Amino acid sequence: MPRPHLTALALLLAAPAVRAGDGVDFFESNVRPVLVEHCHKCHSAAKVKGGLRLDTPDGIRAGGDSGPVVAARDAASLLLKAVVYAADAPAMPPAGKLPAKVIADLKTWVELGAPLPADVPAVVKQVADPTAGRDHWAFRPAHECPAPAVSRPDWPAGKLDRFVLHTLDAQGLAPAPPAVRRTLVRRLYFDLIGLPPTVVQAEAFAADTRPDAVPRLVDELLASPRFGEKWARHWLDVARYAEDNPTSESTCQPPRFPHLYRDWVIGAFNTDLPYPDFVRRQLAADLMPGLPPTELAALGFLGLAPVYHKEPKLSKEVIAGILADEWDERLDAITRGFLGLTVACARCHDHKFDPVSQADYTALAGVLANTQLTERPLADDPAAAAAVAVVRPHLLDLEQRLGYAREMRATAKKEKADPAPFEKQVTELEAAVTAAKADAARLFSGPTANGVRDAGTWVDGTDPAWTRIDYRPAEFRDLPVFARGDATKPGAVTLRRFLPVLSAGEPKPLRTGSGRRELAECIVTDAGGLSGRVFVNRVWGWLFGRGLVATPSNFGRLGDAPSHPDLLDDLTARFLANGASPKWLVREIVLSATYQQAGRNDESVRCDPANRWLGRAAVKRLEAEGWRDAMLAVSGRLDLTAGGPSDDLDRKTTRRTVYGKVSRQRPPDVHRLFDLPDPKSHGERREPTITPTQQLYFLNSPFVRDSAAALAKQVAGDDDPVRELYSRVLLREPTAEEEAAAQRLVGDEPAWELLAQVLLASSEFLFLN
Repeated sequence: MPRPHLTALALLLAAPAVRAGDGVDFFESNVRPVLVEHCHKCHSAAKVKGGLRLDTPDGIRAGGDSGPVVAARDAASLLLKAVVYAADAPAMPPAGKLPAKVIADLKTWVELGAPLPADVPAVVKQVADPTAGRDHWAFRPAHECPAPAVSRPDWPAGKLDRFVLHTLDAQGLAPAPPAVRRTLVRRLYFDLIGLPPTVVQAEAFAADTRPDAVPRLVDELLASPRFGEKWARHWLDVARYAEDNPTSESTCQPPRFPHLYRDWVIGAFNTDLPYPDFVRRQLAADLMPGLPPTELAALGFLGLAPVYHKEPKLSKEVIAGILADEWDERLDAITRGFLGLTVACARCHDHKFDPVSQADYTALAGVLANTQLTERPLADDPAAAAAVAVVRPHLLDLEQRLGYAREMRATAKKEKADPAPFEKQVTELEAAVTAAKADAARLFSGPTANGVRDAGTWVDGTDPAWTRIDYRPAEFRDLPVFARGDATKPGAVTLRRFLPVLSAGEPKPLRTGSGRRELAECIVTDAGGLSGRVFVNRVWGWLFGRGLVATPSNFGRLGDAPSHPDLLDDLTARFLANGASPKWLVREIVLSATYQQAGRNDESVRCDPANRWLGRAAVKRLEAEGWRDAMLAVSGRLDLTAGGPSDDLDRKTTRRTVYGKVSRQRPPDVHRLFDLPDPKSHGERREPTITPTQQLYFLNSPFVRDSAAALAKQVAGDDDPVRELYSRVLLREPTAEEEAAAQRLVGDEPAWELLAQVLLASSEFLFLN
């Protein structure tokens, strides 16, 4: 919340940074609702005052009788001057100045270039009709497609290659030649287990002339426990995994055992858990009979969601709004993460482009309004588990009340008032807290995972001094539609149900408890074609650097269409037919001729610079985890101890980076500088950047320097340290020119540490081709 002493103008100057690519989404979420609520009654089709319409993109662009209202990136735009009530502009809206946060959002939008969606009234009409909306490509069932004819039948290694080559034929392009063995083995090791091959492993693969050498290596890497460590990190971005909350007040203390969810995801990939079960367990493991208690750790997908401070001294209305924001974030993570749909755009109004109404949004948000974050014991004692799930939240409530009572007692003493009533409260609450802690310890002393339980959620504001959140495990509620998304303006109640556009007939009601288990089932059955496509596309993007759909969390009408629609459909259908096995999918892709191409193809680069048609391998910079783990590996420092509480990556830990703490408040340097998505919300994809601070990190960070020192120490006694360094780091011998340059660099008193650091920071080490 903005600090009260900041003026609207100050907030304008401090508007948050938003990536340009998010501009239209920012408009839909933060600007359009303001225009609807405050401007449309005078500036829309119903009434065009001053010749200005603000209900269509074309109207906003055109302006009115006073000229353009918005100029891209111009702080002097008439719109901004009007809302801050500047002396040389009309004061808008005339009923009163907008809140400072709203004005700041308008400023941010203008700074982004005032992006607007296309004028597509036909799409808006379809929004109200889920039946018509089902014609969208993403909502159709996935089906296998016949392999198309191609110009070079000898090139495809598998079915997917025929779709790629067919598209290349249509573009007048040819695929690149196969990658050389050294390149391919490095690519496979990093893509499958996130570590480089050793010199011995690379040489053994290069010397293996058996026709099944590549499949053998792939199967070996898929069977490695390192596979789960690599692939879990991909999913943890999607799940916005973190080990604390955006702030650390008493109502949003960090979870106690967040690493158990991370370790569960690693195990799920290593055991090749079928994707539908992967979805079901993350949403409803506690509601699935027969699962071992350890699977409750999967509930961290919801249980580790960001939590925001709900100061009990705030009003009922404010607390209700914060709760609604948290439900919204969790719904966004579910629908974008599993369905690739921006359902949260319908919180304040019907979705402008996809067939999702505000009532549809509310029906799903109701599931989250009956879900409470809590701890779940990982034990075979259902009674104890159920009791602890009640005791832990009760203990938190008592501790908050005790803190408040102590604060009031101190205030009374300071102001020389009678503190007796608060001494009394402190004494009673201290006893209650002690008893609750004893109950928790008596009921269960083993490990507990951060998860959820079913409980209806209400806000109790009957005590004017203490707003309480009332969780009722045996009572459930349906939410009203909130006018403009405002939790203080309830409308008609909407029954919990699945999205109509993804339902075969009438949308399935979600009535058992919170409805979490039924929701998970709908995602993998009714919407199985869509959820399968979304996962297949994510896996493709994690391997190629770009998905077949370039917007992996938006398969709606504002998202990109697939570059190879038949390939996506066919691969999804075959993935589902093969038990929805993630390892089957990875294997199918990496054994393709498409994946095994060289990164160099001059004609493809000239005609298709973005490599949309897949005429060559993409050149990819290693993600932060990849290059950090690789430095540890080649310097002989890598500790492969798995699991358990996380390490501080800013300290001298040598375990794999996936086991480093992820923070929403104070991210470690390696996360902050090298593109980890902000874990406050769902991470659609990594956005690689190249910045001066990254280069300074490779020059000056103790981690890089320590790795270089360890590597130099290992080669210092070798007969040919230069060749040994090149071999260990780059898996090749130096050229004559490189060897001469290296000798000049290290000087007469060999500075092997400096040469090691140069190679560790080199593009050849940090990039895959």
